[in-house]
Amino acid sequence: MTEQADEARFRQSGWPGLRARLYHLYFLLRRPMTLGVRGLVHDRAANAVFLIRHTYVPGWQLPGGGVEVDETMAEALTRELEEEGNILPGEPPVLRSIHYNRLGSRRDHVAFYLIQNYRQSAPKLADHEIAEAGFFGLDTLPRETTPATRRRIAEVFSGAPPSPYW
Repeated sequence: MTEQADEARFRQSGWPGLRARLYHLYFLLRRPMTLGVRGLVHDRAANAVFLIRHTYVPGWQLPGGGVEVDETMAEALTRELEEEGNILPGEPPVLRSIHYNRLGSRRDHVAFYLIQNYRQSAPKLADHEIAEAGFFGLDTLPRETTPATRRRIAEVFSGAPPSPYW
């Protein structure tokens, strides 16, 4: 039996299935939650990380964005890395931690990934969303690097314990 066929055995249909979907819709409207992804792209040879500066929010930060409907977190991260940095992961990104982003909203969470095997097709040029982008040495991060970005870098490279907060 295929995995898909096995899963189908547990799917509700008829009235129970409709009731389950209505409950899900109720909870979605009553308690909506947003989910985002961020990736720390590490150039091991240069000991540098890829950062972006958006046109609409201050500070340098890790590339990433929201997870869209019908998209996995890994798919969202791959899409965001390509859009914001012309970066394609060479292997599946490693999930490092999940954080509550209380500054974003009361219902926002961010999945944080590490990418060490990647290919950049071309340097990222400025556009309507990204003002600047590039690799920075761990000891030469821009002064305007956001506190959350600095915390994630410290968690990966300095052994700082992961914070539950973004």
